[in-house]
Amino acid sequence: MEPKKYEDEIKQASNEKDLDELEIKYLGRNGTINSLLHKIKEIPADERKEYGQRVNQLKKDLTDLIRSQRKNLYGKSPDSYFDASIPGNKFPKGSLHIISYAVEDITRIFEKIGFIRVSYPEIDWEYGAFESLNMPKNHPARDDVEASFIDFPENKELGKMVLTPHTSNGQNREMRRVKNPPIRMINISKCYRPNWDATHTPMFHQFEGLCVDKSISIVHLKGTLDYFAEKYFGKDTKTRLRPHHFQFTEPSFEVDVTCTVCKGTGRIAGGKCKVCKSGWLELGGTGMVHPFVLKEGGIDPRVFSGWAFGFGIERVIMMKYGLDDIRNYYSGDIRFLEQF
Repeated sequence: MEPKKYEDEIKQASNEKDLDELEIKYLGRNGTINSLLHKIKEIPADERKEYGQRVNQLKKDLTDLIRSQRKNLYGKSPDSYFDASIPGNKFPKGSLHIISYAVEDITRIFEKIGFIRVSYPEIDWEYGAFESLNMPKNHPARDDVEASFIDFPENKELGKMVLTPHTSNGQNREMRRVKNPPIRMINISKCYRPNWDATHTPMFHQFEGLCVDKSISIVHLKGTLDYFAEKYFGKDTKTRLRPHHFQFTEPSFEVDVTCTVCKGTGRIAGGKCKVCKSGWLELGGTGMVHPFVLKEGGIDPRVFSGWAFGFGIERVIMMKYGLDDIRNYYSGDIRFLEQF
């Protein structure tokens, strides 16, 4: 069982194939070592222990010889040797959440037309969330059924503390920060309202657009909305404005976009589109900034005008992919999240 008789043969191996064949010959299932171990039953009982030790030592010596020859052949340590033809192990990779992808897409779209991404507090005073936006104390949105107030001492000038119910609280802050227009802001943040159903969650995300400058009109607003709709939802997607009322814009509009399923026709597969039923899907609210809001932000409404909009990120994702339950975003179900 001296390894010397095998050493010359191993050292003469000049390539990977020969060395692999010798490894199988000596250490494989039907190799020399296993053959010797099978013969142990033929050895006298009092000699089996010594015999087994000698076989194990031979196995170790052969393994070391083969590893040493691999090092000589490849010029690297035997531990780092690998067969490049063997497929690598595939490990699961993490990814961004679908909402994070949407935030990146929306930010990129508006940056291309000169909008600056800003961030403002998710906790604000009543003044910032309501009064600076022309919403008086008796406005329904200020009821504790619609807003999430914080148990904190009330400020005599600013009112109660509240989790922001919309990103519009950033309008006043941005106007006061910039002071002198032009202003082109995109504010993306979490918002809080005590609702929970298939289309609402207590915490959700909004993106707020604000543009203030001289001679800004609805024409500029409509052009910007069409640009966003086409870049985010796809080519040929259009928008329309429907008269509405918001306390902080005048005039105010609801924004609709052509349905991404039926392409605005209202029909699919010979019948009515089940997603929109009319060819249009509601996107969110918009309008020309109310003169009071401009004045409260330190901007002269006789010189400057502007428009603003606020859209829910969860909603635009639902519209883009045809999803039917907003709660799936926060379920943590990997089967849902891996689709994106």
